[in-house]
Amino acid sequence: MADLKGLAKDTAIYGLSSIVGRFLNYLLVPLYTAKLSAASGGYGVITNVYAYTALLFVILTYGMETTFFRYSNKEGEDPRRVYSTILMSVGFTSMVFVLLVLAFISPISSAMGYADHPSYIWTMALTVALDAFQAIPFAYLRYKKRPIKFAALKMLFIIMNICLNLVFFVLLPALYESSGGEGFISKIYDPTVGVGYAFYINLFCTGSITFLFWKELTGFKYVFDRALLKRMLGYSWPILVLGIAGILNQTADKIIFPYVYKGADAHAQLGIYGAASKIAMIMAMITQAFRYAYEPFVFGKSKDKDNRDTYAKAMKFFVIFTLLAFLAVIGYMDILKHLIGNDYWEGLKVVPIVMAAEIMMGIYFNLSFWYKLIDKTIWGAWFSGAGCLVLIAVNVIFVPQYGYMACAWGGFAGYGTAMLLSYFVGQKHYPINYPVKEIARYVVVAIILCLGMRWANGSLPMWGALAVNTVLIALFAAMIVKLDFPLKQILGKVRK
Repeated sequence: MADLKGLAKDTAIYGLSSIVGRFLNYLLVPLYTAKLSAASGGYGVITNVYAYTALLFVILTYGMETTFFRYSNKEGEDPRRVYSTILMSVGFTSMVFVLLVLAFISPISSAMGYADHPSYIWTMALTVALDAFQAIPFAYLRYKKRPIKFAALKMLFIIMNICLNLVFFVLLPALYESSGGEGFISKIYDPTVGVGYAFYINLFCTGSITFLFWKELTGFKYVFDRALLKRMLGYSWPILVLGIAGILNQTADKIIFPYVYKGADAHAQLGIYGAASKIAMIMAMITQAFRYAYEPFVFGKSKDKDNRDTYAKAMKFFVIFTLLAFLAVIGYMDILKHLIGNDYWEGLKVVPIVMAAEIMMGIYFNLSFWYKLIDKTIWGAWFSGAGCLVLIAVNVIFVPQYGYMACAWGGFAGYGTAMLLSYFVGQKHYPINYPVKEIARYVVVAIILCLGMRWANGSLPMWGALAVNTVLIALFAAMIVKLDFPLKQILGKVRK
């Protein structure tokens, strides 16, 4: 129980930075959707380009975050030597990537559909290369159990990003218009750059954060151990395949959409889907916060005798609280929808589907540790690959007819496939007695309450629906307290 308390504490710190940070970052969604209309396709460009960068980030880190935790906790390995070797390896490959993109910028930008805006591509290439390099010192902070600095750097990036976006999308356009496009403002702001400012600002902020890792990048002797790297690459390459398949489950629809959608308004439709999906990303916040604390926790606890029981309990509580978050988003949709411009509201129907997919992705992540702990990461590649193939197939087959709704259902089917495969195969190779019946009970109740909320949202005035939904959320919370957090027992222990 003490271990779970430590996990909860770290998750709270990572979660606070993740949730608060994501919430602050969400301020960019109403900003972009207000300044870039759905018809213009501007937000669709952002959605599309960031989908590519998410995929590239996984490729450029090639599983070295997880590998760092594994080898830093492995008997006979020097954590400093592991850190130094991984840092130099990722730094070198990121630099090579940037040089290649710059050398072939014209054909790359043309193939991606941005022949008129190659700056979008080289800017985001530099940004993702820096992000990949930063991932290693960020992992080092987690390994050293320094969640405060980790959270502070994440928050600083977000605050800088928001402030500069407000300057270039609100303040400077207003000053430019009032000055008639003359004078000093015209030298620092060009309205024709438009969506490009979002990418330039991201690069500036990412580059600035790199300098704040000077303590994690200095004060030790850099050692590049080729033999060690070879062993680590043997462990990490299946994680890379797993990661590529996993991130494609999140981004393939946004990459594929402009190529398979038949209408001329592909970027406009993609922007609507991307903006609406942002509301569902509260699940991504919770899953990411849990992952930051859970990954070092699992590898650090792998030698304990009671580890499997702890993993089972952690899974149960993860599902419980993600379901509570799911109901909260559905229940207060009439409020949350104002995070995006009203010309994007037609895409809100994808939110429950995307959130359900995110819950399954979180469960799959929790299940994934069985093959990481027994050094059989190739299983993860197979599972994620299968899920990715399902997602791509659904998108290619159904997007031409059903548009972005097929994207939402494709993610649901892909994550569901990977989750089920990991569970059933894992029970044969590394059995864990997950409380499946208890989890299923919560899932069934959540579905019933969700249907009640959907009825209330469609049949009652807004405030009436909010009142009904609040009662339903309270009922689910009461169920949690009754079954898993009995207040009488907790208060009794506190008094003792």
